[in-house]
Amino acid sequence: MLMTLLKFLAVSLVITALISFGLIASQWPMKMKDVQNGETLNFEASMASNLTTAPKPEMIAMRDGWQMPVRKYGAQDVSKPLLILVHGSGWNGLQFNEVAQTLAQDAHVLAVDLRGHGATPERRGDVDYIGQMEDDLADLITSEALDGQKVVLLGHSSGGGLVVRFAGGAHGALMDKAVLLAPFLKHDAPSTRPASGGWAHVLLRRVIGLSILNGFGVTALNHLTAIQFNMPAEVTDGPYGNLATTAYSYRLNTGFAPRADYLKDITAMPEFTLVVGSEDEAFYAEKYEEVMSAVTDKGTYKIVDGVDHLGIIDADETAEAIKAVFK
Repeated sequence: MLMTLLKFLAVSLVITALISFGLIASQWPMKMKDVQNGETLNFEASMASNLTTAPKPEMIAMRDGWQMPVRKYGAQDVSKPLLILVHGSGWNGLQFNEVAQTLAQDAHVLAVDLRGHGATPERRGDVDYIGQMEDDLADLITSEALDGQKVVLLGHSSGGGLVVRFAGGAHGALMDKAVLLAPFLKHDAPSTRPASGGWAHVLLRRVIGLSILNGFGVTALNHLTAIQFNMPAEVTDGPYGNLATTAYSYRLNTGFAPRADYLKDITAMPEFTLVVGSEDEAFYAEKYEEVMSAVTDKGTYKIVDGVDHLGIIDADETAEAIKAVFK
């Protein structure tokens, strides 16, 4: 009887593995020109920003020796909060240059280029393991925060998802408050539009296969591409195209969002403010409060009329909402 059971389990594992590998092998990344079609995010505001005013990044060592590029705005002062700005998918910390300058009198502002992004990505679109970006943010806080200084994490889009993930993880106690700008909660959250408004091309069969393998502790294929981004050609072919990241590995993409039980991560959030534009192309602005207030009463929600997904970063109302968090 025992031998029969063992044989059944062995056969089941083999079949599961074959299905997983079959799913992974059945879908490969598209050529960039084939991804760049249809509706996507409006990058006009980002491309119009005067990036020549941005400070040069300082390189801050993480636990594995990798140097994180960090642009610093304003003087360090324990009486003012440390504000860490976490960019969205495909882009980099320069997206915050204008709002960071606006906030520099009220906080010590750090705009980061996450691992796998920006001018010095280590490996573009990839990390070493799921959760490494959380560890990087923890290392940055430990390195830069003064004793007794309040720490505020601000994340835009997937960066907002990373802030939510951070709250629910091992390092959540390092954050005192948070600001979420049009955050990505999960692909199946009520707040997410199909394909994030045309921005995301998910290799779904591959993701399912890799998820099955990871459920059995098999991570050897986590470097494979899991998602591509519909980055407009005017961005990739423009003066800052070298800073764009157009695809993520499975392990980076998984770690750049709340966990599967995203509501549990939301429950762990400290006091937070969420700001989103009424014209957001990737998310349903009116759905956030409905979803998040069902599991936490720590949120304040603001919808800014006439503003889209990337435009929310530099909206006057956004800067006002952030300053209110500091009080």
